[in-house]
Amino acid sequence: MPKARKKKTPVTATQTCRTSDSNSSNPHTTRTLIRRFHVLLKKQRQLQKSVSSTCNAQELRDVEREIEEMGGLAAYQHMSNIGQGADRGGGSEKVLIKWLVGMGLSKRDDGRGKLSLLEVGALRPDNYASCASWIDTTPMDLRSRHPAILEQDFLCMDANEHGERWDIVSLSLVVNFVPEPKDRGRMLTLVHTFLRPSGLLFLALPLPCVENSRYLTFEHLQSLMSAIGFVEIEKKWRQGGKMAYWLYRKVQPDGSSSTRDFRKKSICREGKRNNFCILLK
Repeated sequence: MPKARKKKTPVTATQTCRTSDSNSSNPHTTRTLIRRFHVLLKKQRQLQKSVSSTCNAQELRDVEREIEEMGGLAAYQHMSNIGQGADRGGGSEKVLIKWLVGMGLSKRDDGRGKLSLLEVGALRPDNYASCASWIDTTPMDLRSRHPAILEQDFLCMDANEHGERWDIVSLSLVVNFVPEPKDRGRMLTLVHTFLRPSGLLFLALPLPCVENSRYLTFEHLQSLMSAIGFVEIEKKWRQGGKMAYWLYRKVQPDGSSSTRDFRKKSICREGKRNNFCILLK
């Protein structure tokens, strides 16, 4: 008799069906699924705002059915978690930790206490466990995967309640996941409010969001951040790479750029580009 074939486990299966995150799917499959989730979730958000027509309502049902067939938001988070595995080079927190250590902030011998870090979009509660002696982390996500991760919509946080509360805020692969350009800008503005004087913002984006956008360039992003009140102190990316990282320090806006200059889309480059954009109110 022919040998029975082992049934394959779907790549979007939940963690309980797997032996480990590291061997559940190959890097290409992981990236492809994450990109598809980004497209579908963005489209879902847009259609939810205009479901009055029969056509839009049917399209929304189709999008939601595909999301469900792929495993829903839990599957997206699981695939993102795989992408942060040690066998994939680890998460972006390694970049931030290296920068902080280089700035001498890991040495807290002067009685200043630990640095307070708000990690938005945290998929794991222990990304900064190795720095527990000098960083007090508050991991947060829109949908928590762990009891130690605060379930919270960052854009719904009260500015008065949380003003100047944190030394560092991490937005790693978060801003690009916000569907609306003005909400992306509002998120960055809120970070400025939540940071203590001279606080730090760690920003990580897929490189194409800046390198290949019709509406955003590295220079445009720098001017936008300056208008909010951030000065760039570190930057990391490479030609042909997939990610770009920045470290900004909170300052008072210098007046060289006005937020009014970033309220409408302005074409920076022609040709075949993506439409990623950040707008300010």
